[in-house]
Amino acid sequence: MKRALLPLSVISFVLFMFAGCAGELTEQEIIDKANKIHDQVLTIDSHTDTPMRLNNPDFNIAERHDPRKRGGGKVDFPRMKEGGLDGIFFAVFTGQGPRDAEGNAKAYDRAKKTFGAIHKVVEKHRNIVGLATSPDDAYRLEKEGKRAIFIGIENGYPIGEDLGKVKEFFDEGARYITLCHTKNNSICDSSTDRNGPEHDGLSEFGVQVVEEMNKLGIMVDMSHASDKSFYDVIKVSEAPIIASHSCAWALCENPRNLKDDMLLALAENGGVIQMCILSNYLLAPEANPEKDAAEAALRTKYSNFQDLSEEEMEVARNEFRSLRKKYPSKLATVIDVVNHIDHVVEVAGIDHIGIGTDFDGGGGIEDCYDVSEMGNITVELVRRGYSKNEIEKIWGGNIMRVLSEVEKVAESR
Repeated sequence: MKRALLPLSVISFVLFMFAGCAGELTEQEIIDKANKIHDQVLTIDSHTDTPMRLNNPDFNIAERHDPRKRGGGKVDFPRMKEGGLDGIFFAVFTGQGPRDAEGNAKAYDRAKKTFGAIHKVVEKHRNIVGLATSPDDAYRLEKEGKRAIFIGIENGYPIGEDLGKVKEFFDEGARYITLCHTKNNSICDSSTDRNGPEHDGLSEFGVQVVEEMNKLGIMVDMSHASDKSFYDVIKVSEAPIIASHSCAWALCENPRNLKDDMLLALAENGGVIQMCILSNYLLAPEANPEKDAAEAALRTKYSNFQDLSEEEMEVARNEFRSLRKKYPSKLATVIDVVNHIDHVVEVAGIDHIGIGTDFDGGGGIEDCYDVSEMGNITVELVRRGYSKNEIEKIWGGNIMRVLSEVEKVAESR
């Protein structure tokens, strides 16, 4: 039996309606629109561990590297330009070691060495980058066609129990301090210390550190901190706080992520969570006891990472690379990243979300593997209907607003 043919006018109308339901823009139009927006807005990555590579004489950050080759890393200046990234926070990282006079001194010396390496790189390449300590610096450098280099401290361990070091690090250019890392320190409890809480949140010394940071104009970063530490800081801080590289617990139950009640408290505080693009924070990893045991053994072997020489660090990195090659993890995608962004926007609002990749510290997903692919996040945001104004807030506006508000609190003290 032959089917009756529809008139051409009816077919055209159906196709028109289907196209309207599928979206107003074609895929190429989405990409073109995203590229235009990405080029126009200020784009900031609030957390990378790239400075750990700066003391390696074989790594030149002004040259383009292959991220999939040994030693290539995820960030260099040419790839920042390719990825349209205007500004970046370089983390002065120290792993948690012994909390005695010797351990604190070693951590302090390592932090100072890393600060020095960052300043040296910025000075050497001042024709393409500049040190930024304020939002005004970032916008000025963007207009000059340069990349803005901010500095943050990951782990307050180098402070030891000497409050004066907070001011010293501020003078070095630090504009946020991640209060702790994977273990408890003298400031607060970590979300991942195997021994559990030590201070039941923020310590008495930690209260002084937060107050000093408010006084100076340093953002308080709660990534890595325990939930109780988070709420203690919310009570103590007179300025908005940040989570420089964390994700949403509701989508991935990792202790490093923020629960919905924390997102609501962050919004009320006026702060911002910077979306991390590390797969284990975006997706629950598949169970692999053999891999977990091997990784735990390596982390125990190199528990005092900050005490290693450059040569020993390279050996450690190679062992971790070999482990990842033997047990490859399923990488998340940009879709997963924007799923987390969608959730934060739904819970906390568009004014409280940003991006902090954790490149060179584990960050990097399938379709945003290094800094050259940052524009892919914008493409997915446009695909989901985010406006230019909303994308501008996500990419840099929100974190710069928080820094401005932190500065105003300091000026009023």
